[in-house]
Amino acid sequence: MRKIILSVFMLIGLALSTQAQEISKNALGLRLGDNDGFGGEISYQRGLSDNNRLELDLGWRNSNHVDAIKLAGLYQWVWNIDGGFNWYAGVGGGLGSWSYNYNQNGYKYKDNGAYFFAAGDIGIEYLFDFPLQLSLDFRPEIYFNSDDFREDNFGPDIALGIRYRF
Repeated sequence: MRKIILSVFMLIGLALSTQAQEISKNALGLRLGDNDGFGGEISYQRGLSDNNRLELDLGWRNSNHVDAIKLAGLYQWVWNIDGGFNWYAGVGGGLGSWSYNYNQNGYKYKDNGAYFFAAGDIGIEYLFDFPLQLSLDFRPEIYFNSDDFREDNFGPDIALGIRYRF
């Protein structure tokens, strides 16, 4: 009976070890999405272990009436699907600041503020044989202290990521 139990554990261990993936130590690029008016972000990923990494994203907006900056940080778990395909999920948060200043119909509107947020992340990525990574992810964000910059405190974000792996 012991031999059967030991054999089952060895087979399970062998099956789990064949699911190992190769995530990059570093990846730098762009995360292109709506991001609640910020548009594209500069994105950096740092591999922490075989299946965990840290992602930092910096977004900014500089237009005629609105200036804003946003920094997001997420801890992600990565699982291999097949070959170069991985899926990942993560949690994190960030902070940002904003200001607007414009005139409309003789009224002057001017305000500024800061906020922080909690975020989740789920996505899929493909690692090419050369050092390029493409990803598509969904990041829901819950905002705190956003004053009247946002009418609600929830922001869903879908984005395409293009990163150079090194």
